[in-house]
Amino acid sequence: MGTVFHLDIVSAEESIYSGAAEFLVAPAEMGEVGIYPRHTPMLTRIKSGMVRIKAPLKEEELIYVSGGMLEVQPDTVTILADTAVRSADLDEAKAIEAKLAAEEAIANRKSEMDYVRAQAELIEATAQISAIRKLKKRGH
Repeated sequence: MGTVFHLDIVSAEESIYSGAAEFLVAPAEMGEVGIYPRHTPMLTRIKSGMVRIKAPLKEEELIYVSGGMLEVQPDTVTILADTAVRSADLDEAKAIEAKLAAEEAIANRKSEMDYVRAQAELIEATAQISAIRKLKKRGH
């Protein structure tokens, strides 16, 4: 019985994490999911939020993701994220600026497509701000 599984977190831009993990907590669409070695295979969509990773002999690592898919196989877990950013690289001022810009775009929408795009940007910026504030409370 294995005590670790292989984890890959990949975004459109880069591979953010690849290595062994003892457990993982991810923001699945229907709620947070915890994954341990030998978890039942599954496939689910993920929403914006923090992925918590515990690797052997390391402190817990946090990675912000916005949307994507989570696939669990017996010895491998893969997260294909629309966006993935290490917690240390999150910028609160930039996220607040993006949130304000999205709110303004919603208020001044010119078309339905502008509204949908602005709404998605607002959701992502709000999730980033929430994640950053949670990190600050935890002392990261």
